[in-house]
Amino acid sequence: MHRRWVAGAAAICALVALACEAGDGDGSPDDPPPPPRADLPTSIAALGDSITAGYGSCIVLTACHRNSWSTGDGFRVESLYRRVLDADDRIRGQDHNFAVPGARAAALADQAASAVEVSAAYVTVLIGANDACRPSVTDMTPVDAFRADVDRGLRVLRDGLPEAEVLVLSIPDLHRLWELGHDQERVVRAWNRGVCPSMLADPTATDESATQRRTAVRERVVAYNAELARACQAYGDRCRFDGGAAYDAQFRLADLNQLDYFHPDADGQNLLAEVAYAASGLAE
Repeated sequence: MHRRWVAGAAAICALVALACEAGDGDGSPDDPPPPPRADLPTSIAALGDSITAGYGSCIVLTACHRNSWSTGDGFRVESLYRRVLDADDRIRGQDHNFAVPGARAAALADQAASAVEVSAAYVTVLIGANDACRPSVTDMTPVDAFRADVDRGLRVLRDGLPEAEVLVLSIPDLHRLWELGHDQERVVRAWNRGVCPSMLADPTATDESATQRRTAVRERVVAYNAELARACQAYGDRCRFDGGAAYDAQFRLADLNQLDYFHPDADGQNLLAEVAYAASGLAE
């Protein structure tokens, strides 16, 4: 899912810093969120892939943890961490982002072990887009293997952090991205560089073969989300699933960075943060 981008030296670095700190607030909700509950966690760890790493949200195509929906500490995104921090200063500095661009569910156990090492009190999980975004449909992770990978990762958390709360988000709807951008020339140019080829290769093609390919990817994402829900249920009452809210989130092209039109920009990260907060159990 991730691409390389060569940044110009000092000028680009300055732009990146500015982008991480300043924003127009378009991604903020119109109505204030519900207030946090009284017994908030004192640390948070984020597990997942490029989306949770904030990839592409700071001008260049690289990880930008400051803008992560989960643990971001910048000013552009009202992350879960910032929402808790606003109510309870004890969490200050205890934001840990172990998400890795390109990670698939098989990497979840190692990331979970890192969360155990820092004794995280609250852990977020958003994983699986890379299991579907493969060179071809046949390369996608089988559903049973995906479930086994997720179970292995959650088992590390349950064994190592039995008192921690876990939030599992559904995988966003990759097919919706195609619907939004397949007839936009600038978007097609970006996708033709190799972005999520199982879904977005030949984006202007609408023949039966292309349609069947995209449908297969969408169905696989739906199947992954069903397994995420079941895995969280099997975990026990300290795991929350978002009920498909991230999958149902109505992303716009304006919520995606304009380099790959795939990863959320700061506005898109804010949308995910809103969805996550509603499902998190952190509010009253």
